[in-house]
Amino acid sequence: MNFFEHQDQARRNTGRLVFFLVLAVSSLIVMTVVAVAAVVAFKSDAVYAADSSLIDIFKQAVSLELLLKVSAGVIAVVGLASLYKLAQLSGGGQAVAESMGGKLLNLSTQNPSERMILNVVEEMAIASGTPVPPVYLLEESGINAFAAGYKPQDAVIGVTRGCIELLNRDELQGVVAHEFSHILHGDMRLNIRLVGILHGILVIGLIGYFIFRSTAFTSHRRSSRNGGGIAMGVFALGAALMAIGYAGTFFGKLIKAAVSRQREYLADASAVQFSRNPDGITGALKKIGGFDKGSMLENENAAEFSHMYFGEGVPNFLSMLATHPPLEDRITRLDPKWKGGFSPTAAPSSAAAGSEQLSGFAGEQQYAGMAEHNDTGKYDTSDKAATGHPSSKSESVQSSAMASHSSPPTNPQASAIDSIGQPSDAHLSYAHSLIAALPQALREAAHDSFSARALVYNLLMSKDPVIADKQRQLIKENAHPVVCKHTFSLADSVRSLKAECRLPILEMSIPAIKAMSERQYGVFKRMIIMLIQADQKVELHEWAIYRIIQHNVEPVSHRSNTKSLGSLKSEVETLISALAHAGHLVNEEAFRAFNQARDLLPLGNLSLQRSEDINFPQLDKVVQQLSRLKPLQKPILLKAMAICVSHDGKVTAEEAELFRAVADSLDCPVPPLLPQQTLA
Repeated sequence: MNFFEHQDQARRNTGRLVFFLVLAVSSLIVMTVVAVAAVVAFKSDAVYAADSSLIDIFKQAVSLELLLKVSAGVIAVVGLASLYKLAQLSGGGQAVAESMGGKLLNLSTQNPSERMILNVVEEMAIASGTPVPPVYLLEESGINAFAAGYKPQDAVIGVTRGCIELLNRDELQGVVAHEFSHILHGDMRLNIRLVGILHGILVIGLIGYFIFRSTAFTSHRRSSRNGGGIAMGVFALGAALMAIGYAGTFFGKLIKAAVSRQREYLADASAVQFSRNPDGITGALKKIGGFDKGSMLENENAAEFSHMYFGEGVPNFLSMLATHPPLEDRITRLDPKWKGGFSPTAAPSSAAAGSEQLSGFAGEQQYAGMAEHNDTGKYDTSDKAATGHPSSKSESVQSSAMASHSSPPTNPQASAIDSIGQPSDAHLSYAHSLIAALPQALREAAHDSFSARALVYNLLMSKDPVIADKQRQLIKENAHPVVCKHTFSLADSVRSLKAECRLPILEMSIPAIKAMSERQYGVFKRMIIMLIQADQKVELHEWAIYRIIQHNVEPVSHRSNTKSLGSLKSEVETLISALAHAGHLVNEEAFRAFNQARDLLPLGNLSLQRSEDINFPQLDKVVQQLSRLKPLQKPILLKAMAICVSHDGKVTAEEAELFRAVADSLDCPVPPLLPQQTLA
């Protein structure tokens, strides 16, 4: 199953959730009507015949009007409670992380274990073609992690203190790869919607509990005075609603657990496929099994998000309610030779922790220092980079582990489109080398909100000296003085960047840009527009930079993908026309490239638009609409884009990064293009 099939499955699973919600609410309505009927019959002065059946009493006690009122009340309570919870979580991953007590990690932290998790997440993001997600730290001793959000654009990675202090780099890499699988396969949106639905059902029980508690004392006082009364009926109704609500929640949790367990197996397999190092994730699972606190979380909201975690976050006394498969099953699937049993995992003492952290920090320093041994700034195209990480285990170990799960290894030479959502260890190694090849000053600049702005300004700097002077003057007049200083000091380093490094350095800057205040971001965005318009025209690569920032930083749309290619014919025509003109200065070449792409599309006759007729705001609207294509329709468009870009039989680094930038705006994260790899 590829990326687009996973996305389509996630969309269909959301539809099934709606069905289950309707079924659950219908059941709640029936049970609530029965409870209300019982209370009405109990309070009524009506005289029932001795041979009256329960159905006769029910019919006599419940009118159509009462039935409609109860139904409307239950639907309103569940619907409004679900919408309220989803509104609370509309901020995506950030809202979930903060609900769990997570704190955003400082990108410039010098803590070795914190530095290591930031580097691992950054490397995974670049390798998978997704924006680098912010990392939130939970001060919990259990070993756990989660990915949360609606889309990759608003995703966050959450990790516990125990996770980053007890796991080594390979194990952290396995955990993070598992979480990136959830990001790429569309699991996050489903997870958040599950939270909303379960909250709506739970509220019925909470209302019953409130009625039950508030009338208990009153019922006792009145019964002691006059032997009973209305309060007793209300008391009984509260007890019934409480039972109904919690019964509904029980069955809702069953659904959540069943959905979650299968997704966890898939994410485990994907993590091994990504890193090609089964010892990483299995080592993390074994440490959880041997740790006295395991993966348990103590936050009061932990149960609400239990299906999002790497490991079981809350205790479950019934195995059927467990949101994760047993550790033994997960490990055996990844390591069939495992003999069972867990070695004790002790929390590191302060001395041991210091030594281990220094070791981890040295590893990160070595990772950062690799640039000094790569003066060319090129990707590492050796066999090591093409086949796996230096830390990968022997081929025999890899083969046995990979044979134990359903997802086949990704072919490193599969096309870029085939690699979407399924990055391989070759992409991970490639990203590792690429990041290491960046100058130290640029890597540090990407982690600071002031200098990250300076990086973006330099990426937009024109090669025309006259236009560049005008842009520098605009920066002096409008940018913050500190940003202005960084812009000029980083200019030479950015100018010397290889084309294939431009998009990764932008992706690395996204978390720092997200950390800006609303006012700072407003100034930053206006500055970008001024720099782009300095030459009175918009180049497609300039628009792509602007679009990546806007798409990954500003609030994302939660609308489902429901559009077909046929309904977006004019948008497709505009986008393919823009790509044809961007890659070919001669109109005849642009025309041929456009026609080749057109022939691949099932849209009939399309016409190449003139480059002067395609403007900046129009392209924004075009990609916003095209991002709503149904998942299984997107590969058709991407292949047409690829044919257009590679029409002349070769793809330059600039063209490859442009293709990836446009695909990002369509919610299709394309991993970096490997040596000799084709787009499609």
